[in-house]
Amino acid sequence: MAAPADSFEFLRTGKKLRNRAVVAAMTNKQSNEDGSLSDEEINWLLRRADGGFGIVTTAASHVVREGKGWDGEMGVWGDHQLQGLTRLAKGIRERGAVSLGQIFHGGMRCPQGLTGVQPVSASVNPTSDSDTGETRALEDSEIEELVDAFAAAAARCEKAGFDGVEIHGAHGYLICQFLGLQTNRREDRWGGSLENRARFLLNIIERIRQVTSEDFLLGVRISPEYNNIGVMLEDSLDLVDMLVKSGIDYLHISCWDCFTPPTHYDDPRMLTEIFAERLANRLPMISCGAVWSTAQAQQVMDQGADLVAVARSAIGHADWASNLGDLDYDPQRPPFTTAHLESQGLSPKFVEYMRAWKGFIA
Repeated sequence: MAAPADSFEFLRTGKKLRNRAVVAAMTNKQSNEDGSLSDEEINWLLRRADGGFGIVTTAASHVVREGKGWDGEMGVWGDHQLQGLTRLAKGIRERGAVSLGQIFHGGMRCPQGLTGVQPVSASVNPTSDSDTGETRALEDSEIEELVDAFAAAAARCEKAGFDGVEIHGAHGYLICQFLGLQTNRREDRWGGSLENRARFLLNIIERIRQVTSEDFLLGVRISPEYNNIGVMLEDSLDLVDMLVKSGIDYLHISCWDCFTPPTHYDDPRMLTEIFAERLANRLPMISCGAVWSTAQAQQVMDQGADLVAVARSAIGHADWASNLGDLDYDPQRPPFTTAHLESQGLSPKFVEYMRAWKGFIA
């Protein structure tokens, strides 16, 4: 059985990782107003590459200007963003890690006060946006344009020197809204059956493959369950088979807590075990959620994950990955002091954002 500190190779591309530890994509609100990377955001990610992680993933990055979901969000929609992207990719590579840009569109979670336009989604859906109160359903031609925008963003990441991209199909954003039965009530080729609801994601994968090179990594992150928009575990498991056929390099499941069984599914096993069984070694799998110690990382790998992604652990401990050879490693957990977080490379803006996470900051 593999261990978290063991190396790993993506067989299709031959890209090798020094260990099984992944910095998950994390909102940090440190980017500039125009979506370009700030020094603070670059430094925060490079600290994690210095800290020994096998993969360093950027924050969720919007692929069109109006796809922005919050202030300080990273963008990959314009060539003016290339300078920062190139600097980041180069720095991650020089520090021995593999770099991934995470690409997304916020959909119904793009406030009009931020973007200047009414938010869009698969269907007309209510939003918490006081400016509009509801989304506009995307036209067929607009969906095709967004497929191209995702592909252009991936090509821009490759031009900047990234090793690959992760398509963000999780956490209730636009791709997830297409997958959800409650948020996608379309009656055309983009709605109805799972095959139709997954068409947006699958077309994005196909188009990215057309505009990037053979050795460019392509992964997808999904939420196994997202019940408030109608993403059900049964559908997510069926989606696995479609994603295997699509030719991606890995599947990333966002569990929130790897040690809690599913909430709306009659199976007492953990989500990682359930997905590993369905995948049957056809694709590498990253699992993520509430992992702090080496023992917990090993437990997730024993459940069937090939790689283990962390978010809060990586925020609190830039060198988390470097300690995975120690079977007794169990680092400090929240609450953290402001001084500690700043010592781990968080800017005051990032620290302030983390105050919204209950109990994270002392």
